[in-house]
Amino acid sequence: MTEKITAIIPVFNNEKIIRRCLESIKWADEILIVDSYSSDGTLDICREYGARIIQHEYINSALQKNWAIPQAAHEWVLLTDSDEVVGPALRDEIRKVLEAPDPGIDAYRIPRKNYVYGVWIRHANFYPDYNIRLFRRSCRYVTREVHADIDVPEERLGTLKGHQIHDDFNDMQSYLRKFPRYMRYETDELVKLGRRFRLFEVTLRPLAMFCWSYFYKKGYKSGLRGFMIAVQKAYYNFTMYMQLWERQRAKADLETWRRTQGFEKDE
Repeated sequence: MTEKITAIIPVFNNEKIIRRCLESIKWADEILIVDSYSSDGTLDICREYGARIIQHEYINSALQKNWAIPQAAHEWVLLTDSDEVVGPALRDEIRKVLEAPDPGIDAYRIPRKNYVYGVWIRHANFYPDYNIRLFRRSCRYVTREVHADIDVPEERLGTLKGHQIHDDFNDMQSYLRKFPRYMRYETDELVKLGRRFRLFEVTLRPLAMFCWSYFYKKGYKSGLRGFMIAVQKAYYNFTMYMQLWERQRAKADLETWRRTQGFEKDE
């Protein structure tokens, strides 16, 4: 018997982009919207597609998704971000999986096509960009501040050929709006892991990231877009570790102030 599937979409004020995503997964047996209290027309659009809506305060991506997964009505879950589209080939492939699920497989990697200014980027480590997005409801994301993935043993992991399509970089302004949020999450993760700042993190590492993306991963074959991606990766790393330095400096300054004011003696 064919298994049923729940498509989970985390959203927050996505009225401009959500319809394309919903159109691509309207074949799912259930659409479950996980909303972080949107204030625009996102939820009205979701209701047009018969979606079930649950709301939860957003802390980080992994926690939000782990809260939502157990509330799915069906055994299989397809996780799709609001700026992604499930391609027809992937839809048909998922349907075949559901017709006779492999009992030895708990989750599937799905390749993703990333578009930058309307062009599919095949270099600069932007493809195939595998993400685990189809999985059993018992699976959970690793607890991580950002870029978390499903925790599943390699031997219970399959790979699909159909694509999700990710098209969220069409202007620099929208990217720069997201940048501070991701930097905060990345820095939070470094602090949680106990990473200490080293000078090479803001000198050699950004340069190495640029060379890795532009030359080793052949970003140059994607023209100006490939160059932009390489610069972005370098700047991303530079900013992340500068924020780590700022936090550690602020902590050191606070400890120095406490010592000079005699607070440690009182304790």
